[in-house]
Amino acid sequence: MHNHSLKADALLIIVTLLSAVSWMFSKEAVNEMPPLLFIGSRFLLAGVFLALFSQRSLIGLNPKQWIASAQVGILFGTSMCLWIFGLFHAENLGEGAFITSIASILVAPISYFIFKSKVEKSNWLALPVAFIGLGLLGLENGFHPEKSQLFFLGAAILLSMTFILNGRAAVRMSATALTAISLSFVGIMGILISANMETWPEAATGSMVQWLLLSALVGTAARFLLQTYAQGLTTPSHAAVIMILEPIWTALIAAFWFNEKMSELQLVGCSLICAALLINRWSNVRVWLKGRSI
Repeated sequence: MHNHSLKADALLIIVTLLSAVSWMFSKEAVNEMPPLLFIGSRFLLAGVFLALFSQRSLIGLNPKQWIASAQVGILFGTSMCLWIFGLFHAENLGEGAFITSIASILVAPISYFIFKSKVEKSNWLALPVAFIGLGLLGLENGFHPEKSQLFFLGAAILLSMTFILNGRAAVRMSATALTAISLSFVGIMGILISANMETWPEAATGSMVQWLLLSALVGTAARFLLQTYAQGLTTPSHAAVIMILEPIWTALIAAFWFNEKMSELQLVGCSLICAALLINRWSNVRVWLKGRSI
């Protein structure tokens, strides 16, 4: 069991790295093609790819499970449309990753208000810390939040709601089937909205196809498959702690990839959001540390 846990930890670290690198792939892609066309193509390709691994599960779904999957996909699609606009306008991907990570902090409070779910004290304590950090990021321009910051925050709010619906649906059906359907719905939504709002390029360039395929197959499909497998080898508490690494990796890789730099105010704001992530999952952190010491 201990070996399985170590294997899961290593795989989840790889998952966070894939998630972080996916931000770079996506930024490169939206420099080549319209953002909604990209997000639609990316998720539809990933959804179809995952569907190949879950054909039996998909065939066995009942109408209620299809409806639940579609609901997750529509909410996820809306959040991804906001996210890609944030990415398109963003000048600092690391900052965007930390703002988006607030989604995990919002899950417990939103669950409480909608479903009266139990909320730990640490969840409530994390909220003000996260929003102080967010406020500092907004103060960078004299408390005139950038367009990208607002898009990322909107995406985080909808992502938190997606997590809740996804968790409730996953209890009743195959995780890979649910993921394949929801990703496909994101793709269909993105392409349909893009067809009505964006001007599509007349031809696909080699670099456009390269970044799209890397984003769809490596940054999305492979990441979700690996994450689903790794989470099956460990407890949710271990997985939750390691996933905190994603915005940190994103900031570090963006600094190398795009030569991004953060101001002192941005560093403090992002550090507070990181602290909020740890506070939010403090009970999981304690369990994880205890497991590592055995």
